[in-house]
Amino acid sequence: MIRELITFEVEGQVFGLDIMSIREIRAWSPTTRLPRVPSYVAGVVNLRGTVLPVVDLAARLGWNATEPTPRHAIIVTQMDAQIGGWIVDAVSDIVTVPEEALQPPPPSTGQDTVIPFLEGLAAIDERMVMVLNLAALSNEAQLAEAA
Repeated sequence: MIRELITFEVEGQVFGLDIMSIREIRAWSPTTRLPRVPSYVAGVVNLRGTVLPVVDLAARLGWNATEPTPRHAIIVTQMDAQIGGWIVDAVSDIVTVPEEALQPPPPSTGQDTVIPFLEGLAAIDERMVMVLNLAALSNEAQLAEAA
């Protein structure tokens, strides 16, 4: 089985998400901060009348918070009924990966901040793409609070 991924960069690293979970890719627009949400929730934006929670993906992965600029993008995803936005540095392209080419992530040492969110790794055109597990990233209880 072939999987299609949208690849993008965060902190100089290449990540991928299954194309079927992506609704759209938006240009950066400022968010409205909310009180008492996790630090990685950048805020909310108006998506054609819907309140869209926006997560700083770098911060969610345990890295430094992003200082968004007009060059950043928001990837809008949908998992079941939950819609969310993810701030990324740049969107790269669409790639196809045979299911058997997706390697499991290395074992977690407990101090890893990224590995718990990975579905697997894929070598594509001499670069390693970390395929994210949207369900693990979208801790529904915390993101639902933001919406």
